[in-house]
Amino acid sequence: MAEGSERSLQILAAALEKEEKGREFYRDASAKCSNHLAKEIFRVLTTEEGIHITRIKEIYTAIEGGKSWSDQWKSHRQENTDLQKLLRERAVKGKEVKGDTSEIEAVNIGIGMEEGAIAFYLDQKGKAVDPLEKEFVDQMIVEERSHLRSLEDLKLFLTDPESWFVESERHVLDGA
Repeated sequence: MAEGSERSLQILAAALEKEEKGREFYRDASAKCSNHLAKEIFRVLTTEEGIHITRIKEIYTAIEGGKSWSDQWKSHRQENTDLQKLLRERAVKGKEVKGDTSEIEAVNIGIGMEEGAIAFYLDQKGKAVDPLEKEFVDQMIVEERSHLRSLEDLKLFLTDPESWFVESERHVLDGA
């Protein structure tokens, strides 16, 4: 096996481990949440991590079988490309807003995991040689950043709902 292929397999194996831990964490967090919105965001993140896992396994299998990088992974699209929009659409002012300590702790853990995933993929981007590998890593960075932003948004919603509603409805205040 070529040196580049071996490096790709090692990177993909490490990425797969991170994504599987993330999916398991989000699945458990969703099951334990009492706040409907946090539960839904964690459920979507579980699904998103599953899509990442499918992509990585597909690429890994192809490279392990002697093939090179391909863009086949693009057929596995995110369920929800804008989690912050989902949060805005599903938030109901005054109903079941504040999160409990365990939900906020889960959000904080998720934030740390997403920051770690972003750092991992940024590091891999610098090592990528194949243009399709670079494209894959870039897409993973975009999606992990989206996850991070949604968790940061959820944290504000759960800890300071009044500020979250002012922030999310700021377009109404523009020009006032």
